[in-house]
Amino acid sequence: NGNSNNQPKSLRNVSNTLLKEDLEALIAEFQLLDAKKTQVVESTCPPPPPRLHASLCAHPEKDELILFGGEYFNGKKTFLYNDLFFYNIKKNTWVKSEIPSPPPRRCAHQAVVVPQGGGQMWVFGGEFASPDGEQFYHYKDLWVLHLNTHTWEQIKAPGAPSGRSGHRMVLSKRQLLVFGGFHESARDYIYYNDIYAFNLDTFTWSRLTPSGTGPLPRSACQMTPTLDGTGVIIYGGYSKSRAKKDVDKGTIHSDMFLLKREGKDEQEKWSWTRVSSSGVKPPPRTGFSMGLGPTGRALLFGGVCDEEDEETLQGDFFNDLYLYDFTKNRWFPGQLKRGKSEKKKRRRGKKGVEEGGQMEESPQESSEEPQQPTEIVKEIVTEDGTVMTIKEVIPAAQAAAEESEEEEEEEEEEEGAAAAPKVEPCPRSNAMVTVKHGKLYLYGGMFEVGDRQFTLNDFYCLDLQKLEQWEVLVQMDPKTQEWLEESESEDEGDEEEAKGGEDDDDDDDEESSEEESDEEEGDEHPPVKPGESLADYQSRTEAYWQGVARTNMGPDAKDKKVQKVGLAMAKVFFEDQA
Repeated sequence: NGNSNNQPKSLRNVSNTLLKEDLEALIAEFQLLDAKKTQVVESTCPPPPPRLHASLCAHPEKDELILFGGEYFNGKKTFLYNDLFFYNIKKNTWVKSEIPSPPPRRCAHQAVVVPQGGGQMWVFGGEFASPDGEQFYHYKDLWVLHLNTHTWEQIKAPGAPSGRSGHRMVLSKRQLLVFGGFHESARDYIYYNDIYAFNLDTFTWSRLTPSGTGPLPRSACQMTPTLDGTGVIIYGGYSKSRAKKDVDKGTIHSDMFLLKREGKDEQEKWSWTRVSSSGVKPPPRTGFSMGLGPTGRALLFGGVCDEEDEETLQGDFFNDLYLYDFTKNRWFPGQLKRGKSEKKKRRRGKKGVEEGGQMEESPQESSEEPQQPTEIVKEIVTEDGTVMTIKEVIPAAQAAAEESEEEEEEEEEEEGAAAAPKVEPCPRSNAMVTVKHGKLYLYGGMFEVGDRQFTLNDFYCLDLQKLEQWEVLVQMDPKTQEWLEESESEDEGDEEEAKGGEDDDDDDDEESSEEESDEEEGDEHPPVKPGESLADYQSRTEAYWQGVARTNMGPDAKDKKVQKVGLAMAKVFFEDQA
């Protein structure tokens, strides 16, 4: 799958016990590679490889989508990305854009597009993970991609939120609002419920202090700006706490809050209000995807509900769609229409979906206690013969609608009308979604079967005005589904990585050029002498590695910090050479 291209050779056998300084050294190594790119290079390419926790945004000026960053886990190793892709909606083509001095590799960040200055994409926070996925570095940096000039710029402003990932960021008037998230270290973790505002006119951060009672600390919630631009809606999310020694308990939140702004400039005041919504609400879940649809509706897709005990963790994955109407303060299931059969239903007096995607209320939606969801099981056979059993939970309203549709389809078959095959994304969590011209675009994500994780790179589109059927833009390629069992040796893993790179014909040139650059990079570093100890090597090459660290960290970094990172980089290189 070509993922071996994403790590320099000097970093492929790093110790599993990485300290924070070691992670900073890894990040600095990657930035060294990025620093070799001095001009913008754009090339037509196949769809991006599988990933999750990336960002997908709609270009504010063009008919394009922008995909940035993300992560991939193959069962043994975690790969982080900072690559940038543009999808041309009209041509259905992808372009990879390599721009000098990009943000370091990351996932679980947030990206927001604004139309000013010819179009900009703002990126804040996120995390970098060690190859074994056990250690994390949380960013607190803010970047802007100038879309008209194709240049990255880091914005350094005091008072920014602390390092975090899993937070949410939206545009509200002329401010970027950042809420929640979490920070995890080897010893502990913390979840946030603070909220910050970044002013796009003055380039300044401020921490808001709203009145009222707000949400509990959480990450991965839904955060959507209100129609009038005076506030945001917060829904759901996830947090965990230590119930007893060494046992963590996860909590899936399903509450909703309104953060509202009153007044202007210096007289600006914020307040929290708890919202009690009506309608058919989504069953509890985390890892769902969110977006802002047309006609003033927020949308929620997929996710997973984990069933935890002290020894196992099993998840029910979803592929359903829900819409929240701001004006009515009401949830609606996003049921798809069925063309001719839908018209027959209306003639028979059944309530379904109005023209233009507007939903009518059914008796169940008015009920305070809706029926229980229906559980179905699907089996998918992969190319290698693995049978994946996917448990899917369908809301009661959708299940009832599909049951009635099945009865009508039988009637239609008796009349000689063939039912069209149903096309939809498989159940998943952490998919990337965005809305452009009233259409919902959905990319990638993941689901699990037993201990195996499947990271996806399929691509779908749904017209939110018509709500008729999903359009497949990119089908899932079974060849991208690499999974290395823990019992496999490191050598076998390396061989599989090499095979993955060789099988990807489209990346052959890129792979060879990156390997050459890796070899050149290795030759540039001071070599380890035979029999030399780590302490001796660090002492002998101290000036060199501190120079490398200073180059990557900038002139404003403290000398003590530069020294630590330099020693860590020397250690990483020494262990690899040894």
